[in-house]
Amino acid sequence: MQYTDAQLASQPAPYWTKLAYEATIGFVRRKQAEVGFTQPRFWMLRFLSANDVSEDGQGRTVEELRSAMVSFLRPEDDLAAEAEVLLASGWVTRDGDGRLWITEAGDAARADLKARAPEWSAEMHAGISEAEYATTLRVLMRLMRNTGAAVPAI
Repeated sequence: MQYTDAQLASQPAPYWTKLAYEATIGFVRRKQAEVGFTQPRFWMLRFLSANDVSEDGQGRTVEELRSAMVSFLRPEDDLAAEAEVLLASGWVTRDGDGRLWITEAGDAARADLKARAPEWSAEMHAGISEAEYATTLRVLMRLMRNTGAAVPAI
């Protein structure tokens, strides 16, 4: 359906941003599930990998991982259960202090899934120009600043 500018300008941003968030997160999680992954498992591997998000490649406890990921975890995400799956798969090990450490196999699995991201991103962005996408993000950042929220660095 096509909406006029006047119709769109009167719409509440929280409603539409929530719908967009749910749709895009759902899309990513479905794509990951198709290849036998969950988003929380992928994040855990990323935060444990010296080749990705981890600053030092050191092991982390489930609680430390939860703290690092708190801003994007969903209520249904159970990191303790996800850690058990990663342990059973041989993608992480656990030391005597309860810290999880990524294995070579886990890092390879992380890299394989990460390599799929450009294809999935292209599918999500189909029909949206780079300029349109950038404008959308600038508008969202302005909404954040206007409401007193900090805009994170990218």
